[in-house]
Amino acid sequence: MASSPSTMAATAPASASVASEANATTTPQAPLKTKLHGRAFYESIGSPKYIVAPMVDQSEFAWRMLTRSFLPAEEQHKLLCYTPMFHARLFTEAPKYRDSHYQPIRGPLTENSPRPGSPDYVPFLDGNPKFDRSVFVQFCANDPNYLLSAAKLVAPYCDAVDLNLGCPQGIAKRGQYGSFLQENQELIFKLINTLHKELDIPVTAKIRILDTKEATLKYAQNVLSAGASILTVHGRRREQKGHQTGLADWEYIRYLREKLPKETVIFANGNILQYSDLEKCLEATGADGVMSAEGNLSDPGLFARPPPVGEEGREYWRSKDGSRGGWRVDAVMRRYMDIIHKYVLEQEPPARRALFMPGDDVAWLEEQPTASTTETTTQDNNGDEPPRKKHKSANGTASTPSSTTPASADPSNPHLHPKNIQSSPNLVSMQPHCFHLLRHFVTQHTDVRDMLARARNGADIAKYEAILIQVEKKVAQGLIEYERTGGASFDVDVLEALYKETEESKDDPESSAKARRENKRPWWVVQPIIRPLPKEALAKGALQLSKKDLKAQKAKEEEKERQKKAAGGKVAAVAEAVTEAAKAMASSVVGGGETEKDETKTAEKEAPVPVQGDNGAETAVESLETTTSYPKSELVSG
Repeated sequence: MASSPSTMAATAPASASVASEANATTTPQAPLKTKLHGRAFYESIGSPKYIVAPMVDQSEFAWRMLTRSFLPAEEQHKLLCYTPMFHARLFTEAPKYRDSHYQPIRGPLTENSPRPGSPDYVPFLDGNPKFDRSVFVQFCANDPNYLLSAAKLVAPYCDAVDLNLGCPQGIAKRGQYGSFLQENQELIFKLINTLHKELDIPVTAKIRILDTKEATLKYAQNVLSAGASILTVHGRRREQKGHQTGLADWEYIRYLREKLPKETVIFANGNILQYSDLEKCLEATGADGVMSAEGNLSDPGLFARPPPVGEEGREYWRSKDGSRGGWRVDAVMRRYMDIIHKYVLEQEPPARRALFMPGDDVAWLEEQPTASTTETTTQDNNGDEPPRKKHKSANGTASTPSSTTPASADPSNPHLHPKNIQSSPNLVSMQPHCFHLLRHFVTQHTDVRDMLARARNGADIAKYEAILIQVEKKVAQGLIEYERTGGASFDVDVLEALYKETEESKDDPESSAKARRENKRPWWVVQPIIRPLPKEALAKGALQLSKKDLKAQKAKEEEKERQKKAAGGKVAAVAEAVTEAAKAMASSVVGGGETEKDETKTAEKEAPVPVQGDNGAETAVESLETTTSYPKSELVSG
């Protein structure tokens, strides 16, 4: 079975105050290691096959720890993780931005901070050699100097620095970074080459595919010639985002694998929904490793091999026929909360009862919330955040529970100061993470959705503990109902309804029906969020064509209509010629058994008719073909 957060307690950071000399310029530095490149570097970090993608504010330390926790202890270091994308200029110029995003040491991160190997180096969270390696730090940038300055700040505390060339969002367009640099190949070369020449650690890059395989190959060659040790390829174009996300094209990645030198290290990204997709992607693309973003957000246990049948334990659910399984949402959220307590708040997690299994005592389901939980819930329901009520403690004295700082907070530890803890990247990310984990759960239990909507920053940890209590209770009730109905509450009521709904479109390559059928799990199990494909989004009105697309669509329709008329004229001419030939044949045959009419009909039937496709009509989705690919991949999203 996978290791639990308690297994990792032995490696938790000790609570140590920050020495005033921590950032002294006289700090001795560790001797430089030999810089490796390309496959030699890849092999030095264990040749990882599975990679947690860089995601803005979503691949922070606590999430990386949670993802690693599902792997056996001896394999956790083999999982390569990327940090969230950081803005190079802000990281260089704004200490507050820097210290609220990357925390490798307890004090401020400066160019003179203590380095690994020096006597005063005390590792904290990000890049901690004991439990957060291997880790790459990703930056977006359009200025080589800012990028180099930012990279030098993190280089002592990570394994490589990555350049983001794939972000497709509007903010990247406005800031001219990410995928909006792909038209400026000269700048891309300079950004990567500067790091390659100046850093003591390797540089890597993540790109998106271009309109053609040949153009993408030239792009990849430019990135590699600039000095990138590893190339990550997201098999979608820049335009494929939101409702136009569509499918990632694994064939492009396979093409790069075949055309680039064999020693090139390639990571594939896109279309990963569940564990079985990992090997499918590696086989289809020939890549060295496979990266997941959205799939990992929905299921941090994605990279862990499912437990064998009969060895599920209390954390993993499997259907009665054994065909479907997944990690329970209460188990995943509990692991996540324990990591937040242990590493971020530096306190012992609350004592918790064993996760419920059918057959266990159910009296606890009727237990009333504790005073602190009731207070939190009452305050939440009022919505106006009135002053907290005071409750009498056991000795009769008044007390006001604090949800801003942990009970064991050390005043001498600046990391746990209320102002700093409010901006902790690990606590700021808790709400979006929980919404991803509980996406299917909260569609059934809107009261928990409302509690989560009010929780916001994880610094108010009591609110998240109250949410966890409700999640555990409702999962228990779902499991009880599943057993009571002999599995029918999901196997019949949900699955059969889904099969009927998607039967006609299950084999349509432009439909998400097949992915929905294969990946559906009960609401108490973490599972992927499957986006509708562009054709479906258009049909539902979620996606609207731009004026440019509409104009192009109209032009195509007019052209097709002209071709149809022209083809119709050719068909008429062919038919007339065949008729005349049939008449001549009929008149030359003595005692023929077929009439002139029959002969003509046979000849016309055998005459070739030009293919016009769908009666010459064209659907609206065809106007997206220039920006959205529909490859043979069976998967959606990821």
